[in-house]
Amino acid sequence: MGAIKVHEFIALDGVYENPSWTFEFGFDPKMGEAIGAVTGTCRAILLGRRTFEMFAPAWSPRTAEEDPGAPFFNESPKYVVSSSLETADWNNSTILGPYSADTIRDVKDKVDGDIYVSGSGTLVRAMLADGLVDELHLFTYPVARGEGERLFAAGGPVTKFTLAASEAYSNGVVHLAYGLAVPDAA
Repeated sequence: MGAIKVHEFIALDGVYENPSWTFEFGFDPKMGEAIGAVTGTCRAILLGRRTFEMFAPAWSPRTAEEDPGAPFFNESPKYVVSSSLETADWNNSTILGPYSADTIRDVKDKVDGDIYVSGSGTLVRAMLADGLVDELHLFTYPVARGEGERLFAAGGPVTKFTLAASEAYSNGVVHLAYGLAVPDAA
């Protein structure tokens, strides 16, 4: 059984929604290397419906010559959590149905390697609450958005993390890699 590795672009105040606001900061090539390291051990992709609907048309026409990440996104098995999506035409895509922690555990058991999650904030919040996220990779941008959907919603469960790595980039973005903290033995 592999790990579920979550990657998020996030503002200082926790907003992840519609990350087009990240464009003004540019993309440091070292960020691409870090994301490549996260996906390097992954053998499948897990997405929520909205992220899937954004990724499918953006990634499906890309080639390896255009983007070195294209083969991973286009060839990997993709699992989509959605109660409303009826078809998923992007290569190797499977609709799992509505969120179920047991279904995610089954996928985790089935995949021979790690599973990559990008965006998909509603899905990630549910998986965090159910203890299903093994690694959380936050690419934190030097801006407070003020408004927008936050990764850690008010009233969510207390979840402790352990810092595994950090890296700062020339555009002011900081990559913070966390693992779930091991609960204290009483």
